[in-house]
Order: sequence, then structure tokens, then C-alpha cells
Amino acid sequence: MMIGIEKISFYIPEQYLDLAVLADRKNIDRAKFSKGIGQEKIAIPAHDEDIVTMAAEAAHPIIESCDYESIDTILFATETAIDQSKSAGIYVHRLLGLPSQCRNVELKQACYGATAALQMACGYVARKPNKKVLIIASDISRYDIDTPGEATQGAGAVAMLISTNPKIMEINSASGCYSEDIMDFWRPNYRKTPFVDGKYSALRYLHSLAHAWKDYQNNGGRDFFDFTQFCYHLPFTRMAEKAHKHLCSLNQTPLNMDQILPGMMYNRQIGNCYNASLYLSLISTLENYEGDLSDKAIGMFSYGSGAVAEFFAGVVQKGYKNHLYIKRHQGLIKNRKSLGYDEYLACWNTPEIQDGSEYVIEKNRNGKYRLSGLKDHKRQYESVA
Repeated sequence: MMIGIEKISFYIPEQYLDLAVLADRKNIDRAKFSKGIGQEKIAIPAHDEDIVTMAAEAAHPIIESCDYESIDTILFATETAIDQSKSAGIYVHRLLGLPSQCRNVELKQACYGATAALQMACGYVARKPNKKVLIIASDISRYDIDTPGEATQGAGAVAMLISTNPKIMEINSASGCYSEDIMDFWRPNYRKTPFVDGKYSALRYLHSLAHAWKDYQNNGGRDFFDFTQFCYHLPFTRMAEKAHKHLCSLNQTPLNMDQILPGMMYNRQIGNCYNASLYLSLISTLENYEGDLSDKAIGMFSYGSGAVAEFFAGVVQKGYKNHLYIKRHQGLIKNRKSLGYDEYLACWNTPEIQDGSEYVIEKNRNGKYRLSGLKDHKRQYESVA
């Protein structure tokens, strides 16, 4: 029985900051961003969108084109949660009009949570082959102004439907894991931005990759040379270059950057979207690879600071291109508004409501779903199209 990704879709905010604007404002060389970290633009959410609205937008085309009555589980992966108790997926469940006979939970482990959701979903579908699981990874990556992390911000959501009819990719059962208790990146409850030790985190990323790959091999994983493409967690695209160089070195094989370039194309234009990052890279690979990936294996490396890592693989299915949302995705990237620096600051400084006061948010964007405000300590969401 094959189990894997039946459909996959992403959504990003309708506005962005060109990192050339940020470089000019900070009076630094533009190449520090375009070449140093491999980024060109970062997606910036409007005041009336958050992880819930982005998640609903990402999942909407999937729900429109599938038998959603068979979905009985929603797994929502995020590290930018909006509530300490209630799953963000509950709001999405209502906005999408999904059946009430549906379990719904939120998962957290930095940027790794979506991979945990994928593995859990595959296990569940193996037990109940007539059911489907909707996975949503939605995050807003935000760092303090005038810090090294500022250029690695971003936002976005990826939705995946997991079933026994994987029209996009079959997920192989073999995987390799690695966990360790480190403080490379964390965000206490009293802060809206994280603490991060960037250089240390990059080193632990590579350390975790080596251990996860070794465990993957010990668990009967594919040989390195079986893979046509590789997708990595992308806090910034240069990290994938370092990771692939490291993996090639571990396998004593020459570096071939063509194995990762298709998967970095969208990230360069969007930035870091935490849990959605690896799966945005997968979509980018499927939609930008020049040729046919049918029956080809793709290696996937997931890393969540703190830290948990996993290496696993999938096989692309024949006819996969007929089930992609290429025009929609490329339209989302192309038809965005470029922000000036002051406009970017205004978005970054969106008021944080701390006391539950009634707060009305004006419509700032197009789209089907929006955050309209806060009332009686309750977030207010509405469908607008």
C-alpha cells in the first residue's frame, strides 16, 4: 500500500520587502544578502493576516478539488502559535467548512513540527486507508530590527493532503532521526521575537544532518546515489548549499549543486517560513525542475532548532505535474506589492493586543480569509470571498 502526498499547495502574503532596500537603508553591500545568505526578498504579512488566514488560504484549493468528507484529521504545525491552549487548526476547520467528525491538534518543535505531522499522518492512514489527513504548516518568521536575523524573515503556509492515493509523492517508510537539548534558537512566552545564535545553530544543523543521515542508512534507507534531488530546511538558501556540501562530503562524492537549485528558487523570493520551509522547497523542486521527476527519489532533511532532525525520502509519482498548482503559486509570487522601508516598519510594528481590548483591523489585503479583530479576548476571523 502506497501512502504519501495526494495534493500540496502554498500561500504567501501579498507584499514583500526587497532585501536591496534593506541593504541600502543599512548602508551595507547588497551582496551580503543576495550572495552571503542567498536571499532576494522576504514575505511580509499584512495587519489582517496571521498563521490562521495563511493556513486557510493554502488549504483552500486542496479542499475545493478533493473529497474532503474523507478528511478526519487536521495536524497544524507552527512555532508562531496564537493561543496557549486552542489549536490554530480549529479556526481553519471552521473557515474551510470541514466535517465536524474530525480530530484537530497543533504540533510544535521549532521548524521540525510539520515533518512530525507527516510521519504521524502516514502512520494513521496506514491504519485507516479510507481516511485522509490534512497537514498545514504555517509560520511567520520575525526577528528584531537591526539584528543579523532581520534579513532572514519571511512568512507562508503549506498545506498537504496525505492519503493512500499519493498523486504527488509516495513517502518511504525508512527515516533517520536525531535529537539533542541545545539552545541555538528559542522564544520565551514573554517575547514576540526569538533569541538565536546563528553561527552555533548552523553548526548544529550540519551536526544533526550527519547523525540523521547515519541513522537513515542504519534503518535501511536509500543509497546517496539513488537520489535525483535533495530538499533541505531553508532558513536561508545558503544553508542548503552548506548542507548539501556536507552531505556530499560524508558520502565522498563530488558536490553537484544542480541537485538542490530547483528547490531553492521559491525560498529566495519568500524567505524563511519555519515549518513550511522544507515543504516549500519540495514544491519549488516539483515545479522548477527541468525535466520529468516521475519515479525519481527526492531526499528530504528537516531540522528544528532545540533540536530535532530527520532525514527521509519520497518517490515522485507519474503524472504528478497534472496535480500541481503551478500557475497559482507563480502568480502569488509575481503579483505582490513591493514595500518601501517605512511601510515595512509599519507592518513589523503591528500593535500587539495584550489586555483583550476590543480591536478592529481594517482590510489590508485581498484573499478569501482575514483576521478582522479582537473582541472579548477572542480572535475574529471572517471569510470575505
